[in-house]
Amino acid sequence: MDRKRISALTEQLNTLSKENQQVEYWLARELQHCLGYRTWENFEAVILRAMVSAETAGAAVEDHFREVTKLIMIGKGGQRPVPDYMLTRYACYLIAQNGDPRKEEIAFAQSYFAVSARTLEVVEERIAYMERLEARDRLRASEKRLSQNIYERDVDEKGFGRIRSQGDQALFGGRTTQQMKDQYGIKSGPLADHLPTLTIAAKNLATEMTNYNVEEKDLRGEGSITREHVQNNSSVRAMLGERGIHPEDLPPAESIKKLERRVKKQEQAILEQAGRLPEDGTPDGKETE
Repeated sequence: MDRKRISALTEQLNTLSKENQQVEYWLARELQHCLGYRTWENFEAVILRAMVSAETAGAAVEDHFREVTKLIMIGKGGQRPVPDYMLTRYACYLIAQNGDPRKEEIAFAQSYFAVSARTLEVVEERIAYMERLEARDRLRASEKRLSQNIYERDVDEKGFGRIRSQGDQALFGGRTTQQMKDQYGIKSGPLADHLPTLTIAAKNLATEMTNYNVEEKDLRGEGSITREHVQNNSSVRAMLGERGIHPEDLPPAESIKKLERRVKKQEQAILEQAGRLPEDGTPDGKETE
């Protein structure tokens, strides 16, 4: 997601934020469109799933989801009451977690509501964290699939290690996995846990290409699969090189393990920092039908 889009969405959600007795909240009917939902029925279904998530987590649902009535303007100056919800930041976070992950707005909201200081810089940082974690998860999945593929094709665990090592050497311009670890000062754990998002994505692309061709061509034996994996990593490296990018020259990133702990800590703080909706809280504002 580019900076301009992040800035626009951040400003929009900041503008929709309200406060009652020092508790920040949003109105569901205003939030609906900002999160990419056209119909109230579909969005309310997400709210109901979020309520279940809150209850499962041991939170008091009524402290974070308050059903209210809102007046909307209809023709000739009339008004009609419609159901709405007051939502704390914790409620909004759970809604984002239960929303359609294919929607760009939902992916953004998952980071926006997870941080207390919702400045553009903080939201951007959180989104970058999540993109890197997601890239690492995708690489884990593709490497697991590769290991299953090669075990079914007469290659043992040591052979799998050699295939991955040869692939790394092709991607990093002749530098071995251990040499890259030494370069980055990695004492333990996988090299991929310290790679920047771009390099993780590059490794994943090469691995997915290998999986595809191993399955389509039914490649068997360590030699043929190694040649396939090396060729795919070399192709990805050549593509990056055309854009002036050399994976071995990119700086290391923060350990994925540390990043996961930071993200988990942020998420654990959401409920505590969100506060509780006041008993006599009522929304303000009107909508036009």
